[in-house]
Amino acid sequence: MSQRDLPIIIQGGMGVAVSNWRLARAVSQLGQFGVVSGTALDVVLVRRLQTGDPGGHARRAVAQFPIPGIAERVLDRYFVPGGVGNGERLRSHPMGRLNPSRSLEDLMVLGNFVEIYLAKEGHEGRVGVNLLTKIQAPTIPSLYGAMLAGVDAVLMGAGIPREIPRVLDDLAAGRPAELRLDVKEAARDEVFKLAFDPGAYCGGDPVPVRRPDFYPIISSAVLATMLAKKATGSVEGFIVEGPTAGGHNAPPRGKLRLSDSGEPIYGDKDVADLEQVAAVGLPFWLAGSYAEPERVAEALAAGATGVQVGTAFAYCDESGFSPELKTAVLARSREKSVEVFTDPVASPTGFPFKVVPLEDTMSEQPVYEKRTRVCDLGYLRTAYRIDGDTVGWRCPSEPVGDYLRKGGDEADTVGRKCVCNALLAGIGLGQVQKSGEPELPLITSGDDVARVARFLKPGADSYTAADVVEYLLRDIPRRSSEGPGFGR
Repeated sequence: MSQRDLPIIIQGGMGVAVSNWRLARAVSQLGQFGVVSGTALDVVLVRRLQTGDPGGHARRAVAQFPIPGIAERVLDRYFVPGGVGNGERLRSHPMGRLNPSRSLEDLMVLGNFVEIYLAKEGHEGRVGVNLLTKIQAPTIPSLYGAMLAGVDAVLMGAGIPREIPRVLDDLAAGRPAELRLDVKEAARDEVFKLAFDPGAYCGGDPVPVRRPDFYPIISSAVLATMLAKKATGSVEGFIVEGPTAGGHNAPPRGKLRLSDSGEPIYGDKDVADLEQVAAVGLPFWLAGSYAEPERVAEALAAGATGVQVGTAFAYCDESGFSPELKTAVLARSREKSVEVFTDPVASPTGFPFKVVPLEDTMSEQPVYEKRTRVCDLGYLRTAYRIDGDTVGWRCPSEPVGDYLRKGGDEADTVGRKCVCNALLAGIGLGQVQKSGEPELPLITSGDDVARVARFLKPGADSYTAADVVEYLLRDIPRRSSEGPGFGR
């Protein structure tokens, strides 16, 4: 595929199911690159089923799963006709580990299949999946599930995904795939690997799948050059992300310095050299406050294929944020009273995490302090060596005593938030803990959230993905008269 054929806009893979199948499908049908967030899609699926699967979309996709028996087992275990009662606790499922159970593998594969299938249903547009390199345990089964549904590209940031190209090659060829697991306290010569065998999973011959393109999310030209030369397989392009983008940001280069408000200070060293990125010779998109027509034009003039935009899509009708949160943020944006705080400690990953301060969310210190610490999802846990070949898991957001018993440092627990539960609460799939305490949301967005109200037309209280695409490409000539949407 030539660079001319690639879409100008990649819609960002935000949060947990904020970039859901509806949003990715809408953007893709407009001729751009729709992206679903692949994070925690196993729990998203089981909670959608337990809330009654409104519209029957999940069940429609599950019915198309090509490996016999799996769909029936998952539906029997998790689907609740009419949904659980208001305030009722949702049924849990296993957390990730080095050697996951078959039931957990099924959920990871099926969850990603469902989201990609629905995003691609009924059209020929391009759909990608976004995963976090830091979240390792679900990666290979998640990729296989997305590939079973025909995903067109894989985007990965929050780390250096050097091994992923080989994993994609192996899965596409039907070979067993492995991924080295980062394990704290392991000896230098100790190697722990996550493994997945498509043939064994399918009970014989693996279901044929196509290898998707791979687009690492990077913050420097050095990383682009390294991945292009030393990744374990082909890299088809890059997302070059700046520190104003939402979600997890790369930490500032050099010694960490904080502003008077407690945010990491970024400088010239944190700005990617675009000439060097372009010299690698692969397509690239620029991310971080590019949701303006003139900025799209700037990116193209700098040699980029286009831009990745997240926050502008996060508050449109099709995104997964609950309607109440969208309404609250848009109202604050309209009043020019919302801005983002780049929290250096909120995320258990250690990466800076952009947070939207909003009432009755985990962004408020009293709300955070009131919550009973619990780690019952575990996506952001870190593996650590216990003894021999045994691996344990710990998270600085779990109960402090548990973390210390696992060898963690108490200083690492200060200010850490349960991002897993909070992000699910933000899309209306929050848990009610055993104490009866409902999990509350934590909203992450890029700096552009201050101005998302600009997409509201006169008299309107909401806007669509099409409004965003039309706005971004209003000054860009159409690339082709063929195909749907803008900017082809």
